[in-house]
Amino acid sequence: MIAYTFKRLIQSLITLIIVVTVVFLLMRMMPEEGYFGDGYEKLDEKQREAILSNMGLRDPLHVQLSKFYKQILKGDLGRSIIYRPKVPISIILKDKVPYSLKFGLAAMLISLLVGVPLGIIMALSKDSVLDRLGTVYIVLINAVPSAVYYLFLQIYITGLFKLPILFSETNPISWILPTISMSLGGIASYAMWMRRYMVDELNKDYVKLARAKGMKSRSIMIHHVLRNAFVPMAQYLPSAILFTIAGSIYIESLYSIPGMGGLLVDAIQRQDNTLVQVLVLIYSSIGILGLFLGDIFMAILDPRIKLSKKEGAR
Repeated sequence: MIAYTFKRLIQSLITLIIVVTVVFLLMRMMPEEGYFGDGYEKLDEKQREAILSNMGLRDPLHVQLSKFYKQILKGDLGRSIIYRPKVPISIILKDKVPYSLKFGLAAMLISLLVGVPLGIIMALSKDSVLDRLGTVYIVLINAVPSAVYYLFLQIYITGLFKLPILFSETNPISWILPTISMSLGGIASYAMWMRRYMVDELNKDYVKLARAKGMKSRSIMIHHVLRNAFVPMAQYLPSAILFTIAGSIYIESLYSIPGMGGLLVDAIQRQDNTLVQVLVLIYSSIGILGLFLGDIFMAILDPRIKLSKKEGAR
């Protein structure tokens, strides 16, 4: 287990370094207007060059990259240029993260409490009306663009149940629709995978043998089927949790929630290159961390998983 964890950690760190480097290089290909404020048009070519040189953007790429890594290791994320001029990005994130955290945790809780039991019910009542209704829901969520049903909820559900159409910090009721919207995809995903893995397990020989020996269905489900079905699904839980907590880009913008998702949209629209770069790196790091934790979680649940030795090694 220790060898497995160490190897996966090294792989994750290498992946993160590659992602950070690629993002850094891509951002250097973006228009230079993103490194200036509103006064870009008022500056002549010499003044622009002087500002860019002062920011170190005229240094060789390897020098810029080295400085960037040193900055990140010191915990210095830089300063916003256009979104909130000269304000440290860490301060901006400090104001935004709590909103995404609250919505993400609430949506994640709903997704797990509804999605996993729904998948179990669908698997136990395969080909029944409940299973078909659940399948219709899963297909709709995965086939229809999320923007469509998000707008449907915002336009029609707000009028039907008299709910606020936009987020308000002083009105807790305005949190209901964004949280539900954020949890819809998670519910469908957990239900789909839980049903699939349970159906696979229910059709295996060890379940048939247990039934032939007279074991009760409840005991088989709890001690064997559920546990084995949850192992492959566990790999995706950490990444799903982290991404949900990080906030939904579209939902936060749709409901005017001042979280990290809406911040990324604003930063891109305003071409604040420094802020965009940091946010992309944060989301990339979250994805890599989620995959790493998922592999470790899966290895804990299933001791058969080994990365320290090649399969079939003597």
